[in-house]
Amino acid sequence: MDPVVLFFILGLAAGLAKAEIRLPGAIYEFLSAVLLLTIGLKGGVELAKQDVLTLAPQVLLVILMGVALPFVAYPVLRAIGRFNRADSASIAAHYGSVSVATYAVAVAYLFSHDIAYEEYMAVFMVVLEMPAIVVGVMIAKGISKQTQWGALCHEVFLGKSIVLLVGGLFVGWIAGPEGMLPLKPFFFDLFKGVLALFLLEMGLIAASQVASLKRYGVFLIAFGIVMPLFSSVVGALLGLWMGLSLGGIVIMATMAASASYIAVPAAMRISVPEANPTLSLAASLGVTFPFNVIIGISLYHQLAEFLLSRGAS
Repeated sequence: MDPVVLFFILGLAAGLAKAEIRLPGAIYEFLSAVLLLTIGLKGGVELAKQDVLTLAPQVLLVILMGVALPFVAYPVLRAIGRFNRADSASIAAHYGSVSVATYAVAVAYLFSHDIAYEEYMAVFMVVLEMPAIVVGVMIAKGISKQTQWGALCHEVFLGKSIVLLVGGLFVGWIAGPEGMLPLKPFFFDLFKGVLALFLLEMGLIAASQVASLKRYGVFLIAFGIVMPLFSSVVGALLGLWMGLSLGGIVIMATMAASASYIAVPAAMRISVPEANPTLSLAASLGVTFPFNVIIGISLYHQLAEFLLSRGAS
């Protein structure tokens, strides 16, 4: 098992045991900023090698996937989970968006298995953050004057994660491979170390959601596993259709299967304040994130190999 995953398990076990361990808030913020910038920079460097116009059709397909997944999740949450409209829309939006940390773990997984992937996948991750938020708000509120579209757009396009990801993307794109060499030791060489410490804290945070899961029953646990499995198939099939490599399909499946716990909660807090954030975080952070990190990514690797072998035959 990859050491970064073991760091997450360590944090999860320590949190469940109520051990006296926690990273200071400033360090956690620093690690998350470095992680976001590094992913953006790597994507930008790779983007500098590509014809941007050739990526446009693929970007559009990824956006459509981000729009479609909340519409799949919402009726399930309403009909089977019996959540109200606001809570169902909020949870659905989380599962249409993407988890940057899960993406980072998938990248580390591919590196440890010596599997190449298209590093411009970071571009897809950036655009996948946004559509589900808008869809979630529209499902919850409809298109009405009461919706705080100005505040929502500010949160969507100027939230911390988007600014750092897009900013890193542009810096890497403009600087190019040669220009980034002086920064390589800090951002690229230390990536796995930063990710390991970040996942240690994420394990502690995930453990804090266990009480919420006990309170809201088994449905959230089941949904937090089944929905990613379904979404991973959608993402993998899309990656296969786009002609991505094995590693690219694994990343696409992982992005589709992940659930946001940074950008979407902030946007929902502004635009759908009546939604209970505990429900969304319990599912996305308490179930889906651990599932993806510990088991899911290896399953998506097997799924990608299966699809490619079927395509070859």
